[in-house]
Amino acid sequence: MNTINNVNIIDIPKVHDERGFLAVIEKETIPFSIKRVYYLYDVPTESSRGGHAHKEQESVIIALSGSFEVVVDDGNSKKRIMLNKPNKGLYIPTGIWREIDNFSSGAVCFVLASTEYDEAEYIRDYEVFKG
Repeated sequence: MNTINNVNIIDIPKVHDERGFLAVIEKETIPFSIKRVYYLYDVPTESSRGGHAHKEQESVIIALSGSFEVVVDDGNSKKRIMLNKPNKGLYIPTGIWREIDNFSSGAVCFVLASTEYDEAEYIRDYEVFKG
């Protein structure tokens, strides 16, 4: 079983020259094969997203623009992590509850997922998760 100790920040390689930065995600950057990519944007500051865990899916969450906080929870411990750099990704393994909140204006939350969408794969009831 995974714990919040298995949640970690991944450095995304970047290249810089006088024209700015270029961040590159290749297969060795992410600890799983990417099956789905999605992003959240125009999320009101007072809203929260997530509120679930996954049975099979691993994820990497990146703040492409702006900032937000991710609360990770393994059922015993919780940790709040601020994401605000587009070259840092938060790796979340299976079995970790996540909530995303405190979105700044203009924030874009980019997610790389190891599975295609399958509603049956989600755990959306916190008491079932802790079960």
